[in-house]
Amino acid sequence: MTEFQLPDKLFFKIGDVATIVGVKPHVLRYWETEFPALRPMKTRGAHRVYRRKDVELAMLVKQMLQDEGLTIVGAKRRLRELRRDRLPAELEPEPTARAHDQVNLRADLLAIRRDLEGLLKSLDALIRPDASREADVSATITSAAPGSIPRRPS
Repeated sequence: MTEFQLPDKLFFKIGDVATIVGVKPHVLRYWETEFPALRPMKTRGAHRVYRRKDVELAMLVKQMLQDEGLTIVGAKRRLRELRRDRLPAELEPEPTARAHDQVNLRADLLAIRRDLEGLLKSLDALIRPDASREADVSATITSAAPGSIPRRPS
């Protein structure tokens, strides 16, 4: 197999990995069921996020199955011989957990950023109502006042 230089990224989407490895995404999903070591992380939206080691393992599996002509059983045996048949979590639990946390943290930060941008537009509209009408500010009453508070006569 020719040596391929992976892009300098920490995480890859399934489409990127499929292109790099040279198979379709459904093949990668099938390999995940057959090879326990090939387990990409999943985001909150259930999107697969492959690490560098996952991509390298997928490339190795493709080489064994398609280039060398091994069966699934033969490829599993070869991975066991190479000691690459274990889940990455068994080999190195801390980096996997840390990477998963980083993915979730980035998603949370992007959501907070969108919320803050919306608040900033609302505040700008309150400060300069004549200059900009970009954001409509409205309030909704979500609960009624208790009956013990006396009403003023109109």
